[in-house]
Amino acid sequence: MDLWTLSDLATPWAVHVVATLRVANHIEAGHTAIADLARAAKADPEYLGRVLHHLVSKGLFAEPQPGVFALNELARGLLGDVSGFDLDSFGARMAHSWGTLLSAVRTGKPAYHEAFGLPFWDDLAAHPKLAESFNQLMSYAGHGTPDPNILIDPADWAGIKTVVDVGGGTGALLAEILRAHPHVHGTLVDLPGTVAESRAVFEAAGVAGRATLVGQSFFDPLPAGADVYTLRKVLGDWPDTEARAILARCADAARRTDGTPSGRVVVFTEAGPGESGGAELLMLVLLGGKGRSADELQVLGREAGLEMRATGRQASGKVLVEFVPV
Repeated sequence: MDLWTLSDLATPWAVHVVATLRVANHIEAGHTAIADLARAAKADPEYLGRVLHHLVSKGLFAEPQPGVFALNELARGLLGDVSGFDLDSFGARMAHSWGTLLSAVRTGKPAYHEAFGLPFWDDLAAHPKLAESFNQLMSYAGHGTPDPNILIDPADWAGIKTVVDVGGGTGALLAEILRAHPHVHGTLVDLPGTVAESRAVFEAAGVAGRATLVGQSFFDPLPAGADVYTLRKVLGDWPDTEARAILARCADAARRTDGTPSGRVVVFTEAGPGESGGAELLMLVLLGGKGRSADELQVLGREAGLEMRATGRQASGKVLVEFVPV
């Protein structure tokens, strides 16, 4: 591999284009000749053909006859949810945000606003359809049903009555926790527009009667007095200052009014530098966030008023860190 290959931009953009046009789905439906395929995709046949020829040369799609295209094993991956590639949805924001990487590296701060006029979260707040697309992508990014076994010692569930999922998105994890533990009541905390979308999730899981929805920022005081506060796919979105503030809010909520511990905080670790490929850089570009190891979380937690109690691993391989307030 040479430097030119490493810096190739043609291939990723071509993938984004065919994903947005749902080319794989059209081929599966029988539109294989380029003229017919272009009509189905509402695209120019010559230009689409040139894009497909490039992708065939890279091993994505096959061309069994000139001008006739077919799916291969790799292309079948584009038949599912392609929201992360779709240039008509939040995928476009992710794709175009890479153009701000140089500014981010030079300044040590995310430069998302240079491309879109507003910082990341403000941009989502200003564009509800974009926020909806982002929430859908985050749900898909969970890669299946979340594991509800968030306590390192499963026997502890007998004493757990309340769980607060902080920044829990549309409630996929909390719904599974409530399904697995019928004696538990859950509270979902996220921005108002996001928690509004969670109602269908809890109803589908049959747990809506045990779920409370709280639409607010997790930088504001959190519902107090719960047995467990969980943070999944949250801290990695933020630099240390903001991540520390989120942990401090959890610590405050997990204390009694006399300052003694009343609950615990469970944090899912996220891969650190070099462990998650482009995902680590994408967090940098979009938000200035980063993955942190259990050791790094221990330091951050201590600064936020939390002491690490234990670490463990889910069957899925996700590492959990349990904290208690000090």
